[in-house]
Amino acid sequence: MAEQNGIYSDNANDCVDRVIERVGKRITLGLPLGLGKPVRFVNALYQRAKDDPEIQLHIVTALSLLAPEGSSSLEKRFMGPFARRLYGNIPELAYARDVTNNRLPANVTVSEFFFKAGSYLNNRDQQRNYVCTNYTHAVRDLMAQGINVIGQLMSPGAEHDRPGELSFSCNPDLTLDILPLMREREAQGTPVAIVGEVNSNLPWFGHDAAVPENQFDVVLADSRTDYPLFSAPQMAVSPADHMIGFYASTLLKDGGTLQVGIGSLGAALVHNAILRHHSNDAWQAVYKHLNVAEEFPVASESGGTGRFDEGLYGCSEMMVDGFLYLMQEGILEREVFDDARLQELINQGDISGQPSLDTLDVLLKEGLIESPLRARDLQWLIRYGVIRAGVELRGGRLVLDEQLSVQADLADAETRQALAEHALGDKLAGGIVMHGGFYVGPEKFYQALRELPPEQRDRVCMTSVNYINHLYDHRFGNQRLKAAQRVHSRFINSAMMYTLNGAAVSDGLADGRVVSGVGGQYNFVSMAHELPGARSILALRATRVSRGETVSNIVYNYAHCTIPRHLRDIVITEYGIADLRGQSDEQVMLRLIRIADARFQEGLLKQAKQAGKVRADFKIPAHWKDNTPAAVRNAMNAAGEGDWFPAFPFGRDFTDEELTLGKALKGLKAATGSRRGKLATLWQALRAEDEEGRYQALLERMGLQRPSGLREKLDRKLVIHGLERLETPTPTGKPKN
Repeated sequence: MAEQNGIYSDNANDCVDRVIERVGKRITLGLPLGLGKPVRFVNALYQRAKDDPEIQLHIVTALSLLAPEGSSSLEKRFMGPFARRLYGNIPELAYARDVTNNRLPANVTVSEFFFKAGSYLNNRDQQRNYVCTNYTHAVRDLMAQGINVIGQLMSPGAEHDRPGELSFSCNPDLTLDILPLMREREAQGTPVAIVGEVNSNLPWFGHDAAVPENQFDVVLADSRTDYPLFSAPQMAVSPADHMIGFYASTLLKDGGTLQVGIGSLGAALVHNAILRHHSNDAWQAVYKHLNVAEEFPVASESGGTGRFDEGLYGCSEMMVDGFLYLMQEGILEREVFDDARLQELINQGDISGQPSLDTLDVLLKEGLIESPLRARDLQWLIRYGVIRAGVELRGGRLVLDEQLSVQADLADAETRQALAEHALGDKLAGGIVMHGGFYVGPEKFYQALRELPPEQRDRVCMTSVNYINHLYDHRFGNQRLKAAQRVHSRFINSAMMYTLNGAAVSDGLADGRVVSGVGGQYNFVSMAHELPGARSILALRATRVSRGETVSNIVYNYAHCTIPRHLRDIVITEYGIADLRGQSDEQVMLRLIRIADARFQEGLLKQAKQAGKVRADFKIPAHWKDNTPAAVRNAMNAAGEGDWFPAFPFGRDFTDEELTLGKALKGLKAATGSRRGKLATLWQALRAEDEEGRYQALLERMGLQRPSGLREKLDRKLVIHGLERLETPTPTGKPKN
């Protein structure tokens, strides 16, 4: 490709040459988290560092995404064909794979501030190089690492009638704020390089995400090498997840604000919000079955049970695909505007979305405009759609068209009539229903974003995470504006464990190892305590399987915490809602025991009593002991006939065969979590046979139809045994799964 303004190249190695010419061979490369990594450029730079030991390369980033491989031989057999189907045409991040396999060369270091959950628990290099930071502090901490090169995947503007512009699209989150700091560093004498890699598969977003192409020093652009975007497959939503999502949906207030995180818990919330909106009778049946209003009064005080007629506004660091489904279902509909006083008037009901003469009168009374109208008043009114585009101010008169002009005095009767008949807009303009910092999701999500009609696309603003995640003034909006937009906020995030004294464990283990990262969770929790009417909601499953045993995720204490106890607010499990804000320690502990699995309630209560935190004569009420998996299934059945709580409410990437095999392998993994369980499973598997050929198709999918060698023969027997376990009733009459 011919050079344009000295910045374009169609060759990744040429881009690497230009970067080295600018900054030298000591490179600290900052990359966005998740989807926004420029894979072609990064791979070329990494390969150059592998070939040239004089290059010192430090990559600072988060969430380096890789196709799953599996750890055991069975997992590899299962994941191999699936990964090839989903990721076969996507170039792999070479450094990330070498990190996973502990093959980084000595002259390359990778530091991340957020891991894919659990991916590096046993990787000592990554545990040592991990940078612990809140998402909103990441720019500061990245700059402290001495970053001198930034790389970013960009969407081209030419295809969207925006020539000369590029869009940060999936990752304006940090880059919007770090670019000016990089230019300041450059002005102070430190060479820097800003590299963009264009990919037309990346959906275009304007507003804050669109920037002039001349902000980049080098742009890699060659449509012949555009590659598909890395997708995150849809994960199954379990009955426990669905019930957590149901309880969370009771806390949503019509006309409010929503933040939600990635994963099956987020998908469950979105599904249940849609169920509440479109199938309210079924949703209400579950609500009444669970006696939510009486058992958990916070749902009545802070939430709702009806449709979302006013709609919700999304303000979330991550725009999960669920927000798109909420938009498609007519729920993500509450528009916010970038003028604080206008937003406050809308919140108060003084102004509606339909412009009228009353709208002009309110704006005049509140001092947002003056009469007679000045040029800046008319410009403001046109910008927000109160007056239609094309109206002009000439010589003190409003020109409505070439044949009609009136005085600019809003008190004049003729002017008012003419404005009402010829000049008012159809609806307020410039409204945003979604502010997001980054996105990553399944391929059908990306396709839907690419196909968004322009009017829908304009209602989404991808922007700085520092604008979204806290209330401090930002160049995109001050505290007053943020507070006005974020009414009735519900910040919904997940935790791994929760302690009885009110601390959340979300990102790490007691021995110091990092599971994922703090991300933005702390900021959302903190913001919920600052915004009037806002609530922080931390969701977690009541139990998990560890080493073959079911254990409680509500624990008495733990040697690591992500959210301190003084920021406790609302906690949800599949067994209910614990409203902890402003409660005494005794009440906090009892309310958490109330939503713990019944198998662990007595043990938790005993610990609380031993510490003197709960009175000695307290006894667990009988109905608390209904917190069982069977009760969850009964609650779901209360919705009536129909599949109201499907495992994949928004589609799936796995085939039917893969779902069956996945359940079987999951069961095997749980059964072999302990040494005793492993021996018992192996002994049972040795006797497993498929003489009738019932599992032939499934064994073919695993490549085990004709095993050779001891390992393959054992794997075949394990798969058969795992499939048999799915069909073997348990004492409760339910298959093992």
